[in-house]
This record gives sequence, C-alpha cells and structure tokens, in this order.
Amino acid sequence: MSKSSFEFIAADHRETAHAALRAAFGAAPVSAIRPVPGGVSGASVFRVETGGRRYVLRIEGEASPLRNPHQYASMQIAAEAGIAPRIHYVNEQARVAVTDFIETQPLAAYPGRAAGLARALGELLAHLQATKTFPHFVSYPDIVARLWAHVCRTGLFAPGVLDVATERLARIRDGWNSEHSVSSHNDVLPRNILFDGRRLWLIDWESAYRNDPLVDVATALDNFAPSPELETVLLRAWLGRAPGEQLHKQLAAAQALTRLYYAGVLFSASALGHRSEPDKDISALSLDGFTRAIRGGRLKPDTFETSHALGKMYLASFLSGERPPGLPPPLSAFQIEGLE
Repeated sequence: MSKSSFEFIAADHRETAHAALRAAFGAAPVSAIRPVPGGVSGASVFRVETGGRRYVLRIEGEASPLRNPHQYASMQIAAEAGIAPRIHYVNEQARVAVTDFIETQPLAAYPGRAAGLARALGELLAHLQATKTFPHFVSYPDIVARLWAHVCRTGLFAPGVLDVATERLARIRDGWNSEHSVSSHNDVLPRNILFDGRRLWLIDWESAYRNDPLVDVATALDNFAPSPELETVLLRAWLGRAPGEQLHKQLAAAQALTRLYYAGVLFSASALGHRSEPDKDISALSLDGFTRAIRGGRLKPDTFETSHALGKMYLASFLSGERPPGLPPPLSAFQIEGLE
C-alpha cells in the first residue's frame, strides 16, 4: 500500500486503517483514499479505491461511556438482510469497518418522486423491522431524558426557561407503553439514506439497537413525508394496510420524543460554542424565516448559531406537535432537492 494514499488519515488512525484494509483485501494495492465529507457523528469516513472498485473505510472516534455497544452487531444483521451495504471487514474493538461504497443519485431522482420515495422508505423500514432483532441498549424515553437532562445542565438557557419542556417530557414518559421492540436504525435522516439508482440503502448504524417500531417511523415521517398524503403513503407501505386512529395516537408520542431528542442533539452542539449569557427565550424561527436566514447569510451551515436556531425549532415542534424543519442539510430532502 502506498504511504501517500494514507495522507488524509490522521496519524493515530493509520495503523488501524492499514490493518483493516489488509484484512479486507490482502495485499491488493490501494490506489486512492479520499475523505467522504458530510458526516456529523465524529467518525472518520474515507472512500478507498482498490482492484478497480470503491469501498468505504469508517473509523469511529474515541470511545464514550454513552457509546452504543451494539452498533456493529446491528449493522451486520442489516447488511446480511441487504439493508446496509455489504461488510468486508469489521473490528468492534478497533471501532473500524470496511463496506461497499454506494454510488449515489439524488433522492429527488427516485422514481415516483416524493410519493415513490415515501413508499420505498416505508417498505425499507418494514424490512428492517422484520430482521433478526437487534440487541437491547436502553429504552428510548430514557435516552431522550438523559440527553435532555444534559442540555438543562449546560447553562445554555436561563434557569426555568426549559421547565415547560421538562414537564411535558415527564408526562410523555409516564404514559409511554411500548408493547414490543424491533430492529431499529434510530437515525432515519436524509443523510443516512442512499439511492443507487435502483433502490435505497441505510447507512451509519451508530444509533442502531432494539427499539419501539414507531421511533424510526416517526423520524421518517418528519423528514420524508411533509404532507398528510405522503404520510399515508409511507404508513401504508410500512404497515401493509391503512393506519388506524389508535396508531396515530401512539405515533404522536413517538414523534414528540424524536423531536425532543434532536432538539437535545442540536442544543448539545450549540452549547459547545461561546455564549455571553444564558438564553432567556425559546421562541423559534418559522421554517420560512429560517430559510431566509440561511439564504441571506444571517445563519451559516455548520455553526453553533445555526444549531441553536434549529434546536429551538425542534423544541417548538415538541411543544406544539407541529412538524419540525428537518435536520442539516437544514431543510428536508424534499425542499432541498425539489421534490415538493
């Protein structure tokens, strides 16, 4: 392997990369290694070219006490079911994996446009939930509560400002009744869905473990079904029949939890930036206002300020039940790629 091929890989990860590629491809020469941009998980992701084909080398960041211990087992189950790209090598201790590289097309190119994509995603979630069940990690309301408690401790907001959300979360947890759990990706966002021109793939399995079946559905609806008609398409494809009133009631609780979870992720990111004083206001921009702020340059992608603004929008969705804006890229796949 050419030393120059590894120049984009951090020095403390190069031996891990060498070992993984040797295990996956033996002595086959690596012609190129290039970073794959766009990830937000903290993992280092690279496109590897060898033998006239492309692969993905993914090296996870430093281990965390909150790290999901089942991501690699879950990814292997999903790959065996044809939901995740084929795995050529995985080492859980070294936190590294080598998989097929999916040559992608825009989600907007999916046959049938938004309705076709919603239908295909519903079918993909049904396929995922029918696989061998992933290992258990933690109950979803508990992990949302842990993340929200962290946000409340950061000092990002003035005392008492977040109490209304904390109180609503407690009520939802008291009423949560998850009758069974299934294999779940737990992060069904546009950036984790790939279209290869024929079908969809799910990638980035860091959050995957056994969960209530409505959690993945709730996130998918918020990001891929921005109208009642598309919501029905996705739910019918997932269920195999029309959804009933009871399902919609249960779904409302799951959507509230997923929205607060992403609010917590965004606020945790914004808390890393410097703020002169705690925020005393949780009022949020409208989707139109946020779009204008991005296009006018008042908010810029990948900044603490934008994470804070999006966090408020997700928090507003949690409190009101209204649809959230979608996660970075800052608008949903439909609004970005013209599917509406």
